[in-house]
Amino acid sequence: MDDPDQEFTREILRKVRQIEIRSNRLVSEALAGSYHSAFKGQGIDFEEVREYQPGDEVRSIDWNVTAKMGLPFVKQYREERELTIVLAIDISDSGTWGSGDRTKREKLAELGALLAFSANKNGDKVGLLLFSDQVEKYLPPAKGQKHVLRVLREILFHQNLSKKTDLNEGLRFVNRVMRRRAVVFLLSDFIIPEYDSKEESVQELFLKELSTTRSKHDLVCCQVFDKIEIEIPRVGRVCFEDAETGEIILINTSNKTFQKQYQENALTTQDTLVRQMRRRGIDNFQFSTDSDYAKALQGFFQTRVNRRGR
Repeated sequence: MDDPDQEFTREILRKVRQIEIRSNRLVSEALAGSYHSAFKGQGIDFEEVREYQPGDEVRSIDWNVTAKMGLPFVKQYREERELTIVLAIDISDSGTWGSGDRTKREKLAELGALLAFSANKNGDKVGLLLFSDQVEKYLPPAKGQKHVLRVLREILFHQNLSKKTDLNEGLRFVNRVMRRRAVVFLLSDFIIPEYDSKEESVQELFLKELSTTRSKHDLVCCQVFDKIEIEIPRVGRVCFEDAETGEIILINTSNKTFQKQYQENALTTQDTLVRQMRRRGIDNFQFSTDSDYAKALQGFFQTRVNRRGR
């Protein structure tokens, strides 16, 4: 009879290999060039000053050197080819829900894997932060296939210590440890309470923390949702349990008034969050548990490329 630990290890390796093969294929076939084009030029290093030449940008003039030399001088920069990618993934228990073949957390894990392999193919560093209402695992940014496979194993098999969510805690940690500018992918379902126990607006605090992170890094919010969270099926009276708090409520899902209010509230909440992010200049995209996350990612990359070309 097989040792349970050995069987578990084989299952881990099988799943990692499965996602590695799919991710590498997607990177080669669907995302070739899109990733680099979407983020190139994010980092620049000062190189030197030189004398102004016709056609140079006026805003690149170094006024201190110009004043000393009596002639206009401009700053020259060198583009950093290497990016630092940080995957900040919400692993709270609200992600354990899924009405189809995949839970929200499994879809976020697969998206995280795809981003990690995309970064590795382009020679970029990848870091990982797993958090709930506390920081649970942090792998500093590094390069190489071995590191990326470790990132993938942690994403897939880390057992969360807490059921609850605090997106602010994850963002604060990134802002503390990442001294240099990075591309931060915040992966979550973005289900947060309206108020905490102190009657403070959690959403307002979250938006402030988002803005702080956006000022330091290139922040991209990736939201996963399940179709039932938008439109609940009519199946009569059903007990629902909050995965994070354990609260149970009985709902008559066949009630027309409930159906209408439920969908309106869900769509309004999502639309409001998207508008708030865009107002702060924060990129974001959404995908459902029954949709192709790779297509959503490719569409996002293309949107960024188009915007940069304007």
